[in-house]
Amino acid sequence: MYKKILFVCVHNSARSQMAEAFAKKHGGDKVFVESAGLEPGELNQDVVKVMAEKGIDISGNKTKSVFDFFKEGRTYNYVIAVCDKEAAEKCPIFPGFSERLHWPFPDPSAATGSEEERLEKVRKIRDEIEDKIKEFFKKLNIIID
Repeated sequence: MYKKILFVCVHNSARSQMAEAFAKKHGGDKVFVESAGLEPGELNQDVVKVMAEKGIDISGNKTKSVFDFFKEGRTYNYVIAVCDKEAAEKCPIFPGFSERLHWPFPDPSAATGSEEERLEKVRKIRDEIEDKIKEFFKKLNIIID
């Protein structure tokens, strides 16, 4: 039986998109993964670039609303907020059993400086997210590729 996981962030433009992509990569058919935002925005292009460096193309991804998923009655084993505490507290409670987790990561859209300086900051967040996914999957006894 696979685990259903939803990653939530404010705009579904960066952190939750990266978490979804890494969970799909490392979880394979053992997980069903989606991501959504409280206020869906535009995909962060720095995130698209740094994910491509890892061989993952998210350039065609669309941002989605967590409230649309809620209204559709979707259920998850885990709802994981990857944004700050205040935003995580605004996430809806999904019907059925779901464990709510909070993994706060810095917001890539807050990265400043030259393009290379921004990309370096976003790479650090990307790598932290991937490490957290791998750690989580080990706890769930999901084989990591």
